[in-house]
Amino acid sequence: MAEKILVAVAWPYANGPRHLGHVAGFGVPSDIFARYHRLKGNDVLMISGTDEHGTPVSLAADREGVTPKALADRYNRIIGDDLHTLGLSYDIFTRTTTRNHYRVVQDVFKTLYDQGYLLRQTTMGAFSATTGRTLPDRYIEGTCPICGYHEARGDQCDQCGNQLDPADLINPRSKVDGTPPVFRETEHFFLDLPAFAEQLAAWITRQEHWRPNVRTFSLNLLDDLRPRAITRDLDWGVPIPLPEYADRETKRIYVWFDAVIGYLSASIEWARSRGTPDAWREWWQNPQAPHYYFMGKDNIVFHTVIWPAILLGYGNGGEVGGGTGEPLQLPHNVVSSEFLTMEGRKFSSSRGIVIYVNDFLSRYDPDPLRYFLTIAGPENQDADFTWAEFVRRNNDELVANWGNLVNRTLTNVFRNFGQVPQPGPLAPEDVALMEATERGFAAIGTLLEGTKFKAALTEAMRLASQVNFYLSEQEPWKVIKSDRERAATVLYTALRCVDHLKTMMTPFLPFTSQQLHEMLGYDGFIAGPLAFRECTEEDGSTHRVLTGDYAGWVGRWQASDLPIGQVLRKPEPLFKKLDEKVVDEELARYQ
Repeated sequence: MAEKILVAVAWPYANGPRHLGHVAGFGVPSDIFARYHRLKGNDVLMISGTDEHGTPVSLAADREGVTPKALADRYNRIIGDDLHTLGLSYDIFTRTTTRNHYRVVQDVFKTLYDQGYLLRQTTMGAFSATTGRTLPDRYIEGTCPICGYHEARGDQCDQCGNQLDPADLINPRSKVDGTPPVFRETEHFFLDLPAFAEQLAAWITRQEHWRPNVRTFSLNLLDDLRPRAITRDLDWGVPIPLPEYADRETKRIYVWFDAVIGYLSASIEWARSRGTPDAWREWWQNPQAPHYYFMGKDNIVFHTVIWPAILLGYGNGGEVGGGTGEPLQLPHNVVSSEFLTMEGRKFSSSRGIVIYVNDFLSRYDPDPLRYFLTIAGPENQDADFTWAEFVRRNNDELVANWGNLVNRTLTNVFRNFGQVPQPGPLAPEDVALMEATERGFAAIGTLLEGTKFKAALTEAMRLASQVNFYLSEQEPWKVIKSDRERAATVLYTALRCVDHLKTMMTPFLPFTSQQLHEMLGYDGFIAGPLAFRECTEEDGSTHRVLTGDYAGWVGRWQASDLPIGQVLRKPEPLFKKLDEKVVDEELARYQ
């Protein structure tokens, strides 16, 4: 029976284009996982969108001399285009400035408030000394009072992992202009995280299948759990849904609270857009539907502590939940990647240490990038992107191994037979190879289900090497001169293995897998095109979403039954070999 799988992908900020470090964390891993489960026949709901509120967007808008809405509109489109080009197969990639999102966020806020989980407190708020605007916690740096780290953020120290408040920092400074922030009293609503400490501790302790870094880090966060502010003094965000705040234009629900609720609001938007408004409940109120969240490690706290606390507090209440069915489900797994650096330096748009996704894909195909970010990316530890390593991996692995196997197999079959040849009696080595390749479905599937993407791709490439070795040993291009039937048998064996590997490679390399699917003579999509469409809200306004029709895909995660006599289409190389001068050219470009 098909399993419901929620793939919840971190929401990229709409304050600029995304770079390779971003998609290494939230993008490529989530898509590999979603594509695999679709091939398994599971019912996947992959959701996200652009995160468009808060001071980061306001500050970027100020710098460009436009409104926050205009800036968000522009980067929603740019980011959506990038993710489309990279092949991320969302069921819905939307945005947080929709009326639907406002309604859901306000419902969650009001429900938590009515349940007593939101506290009013007067606190010292941080404001820019130059503009008078609120400075978000992450835009304030200083020395950590606990471990002495000099670049601790206003909300958390990346060195020791402790939660902080900007007022706690020693020598705090604005990351925008370097000036010390001005602190003054202001009233805000706080999420009462300590009220959930016992439930969170018991729940996190049970998650032994989480990556060790995520589980350990999350348990450590519980040692110093404090109420956390969920409103800010700014005019760009979701309004507070209480009567006394109806006319207060400078107090809003803050971005980190509204963004995580986007997982729920996007699911609701997807269900309504299909004409099945309650379909979201099949994932969110179904204890048998596991939820997987994908992000970089700087977002762990929001997904293992804050969002679960919100879900526990909401239950099945409010107007959205309606008081019916199971409580909203907690995350099953929080798949957090480490950081990707560039030529030994941390990615930083402000410092110019950056490779934007759209710039990269304007010169290179998406599958080699997806390959690199999987095989050499920051899955379990920080990783470094270098142009030399990208070129080496492309040429020595993709081109020389998998690409070479596909090209030599299909070229020989197409030239000598034009179709899947009729094999003669299978020799023991033929049977052994096909059986070894077929076992890859179980082995690679197990790794993918455990979110071990690098190991899964490594195994697929190992199998490709094994088939390559078989071809080199059997030499059908020579054998055909004296024994056409044996050559046909060898090529049939290799072709069957290539067809199996095509499916195994599809989650990682969807574009070239679809190309290979067609060259093998198949019709339909094993990894078809994604599409943008306009989503209409209740008031008639529209916005663009990225989606796809995945129910019609023909691929299945199982051994293929390649029909004898199926006509092949003319083979073309799957990958381009890169000239080594690319390294110097790119290094010069990014100086």
